[in-house]
Amino acid sequence: MVTDNRPLSPHLQVYRPQLTSVMSISHRISGILLSLGMVVVVLWLLALASGPEAFERINTVLATPIGLIAMLVWTFSLFYHLLNGIRHLLWDAGWLLDLRGAYASGWIVLVASVVMTAVVWGGLL
Repeated sequence: MVTDNRPLSPHLQVYRPQLTSVMSISHRISGILLSLGMVVVVLWLLALASGPEAFERINTVLATPIGLIAMLVWTFSLFYHLLNGIRHLLWDAGWLLDLRGAYASGWIVLVASVVMTAVVWGGLL
C-alpha cells in the first residue's frame, strides 16, 4: 500500500503557540517542579531534625545563587500552579470558557503569579 499521497498530521512545527496551549504545558511543568521542590523541602526538614551541622550545610547550599534561583522558580511554580488550578476549576464550573474569558484569565494568572512571587521575595529580602 502506497501512503506517500496522504497528508501528514499537524504537529508543533505547524501551529503557532497560543496562550492556552503554552499555559497547559506550563501547568504540567510547574507540577513537576513542585514535586522536585518538595524533595528539597523534605531534605531541608531532615537536615533540621539531624542537627545544627546538617542544617547549616543545606542552608549554605540553598543560599548559593543557584539555590536562590531554584527557590525563586519553585515559588513562582507554586503560585502559578495554584492559580492555574483555580482557573481550571472555574472552567469545570462552566465559567470563562469563551475565547475572551480564557485569554483574560490566562493573563490574570500570569500577572498574579509574578506579583505574588515578587511580594513573597520582596518581603524576604
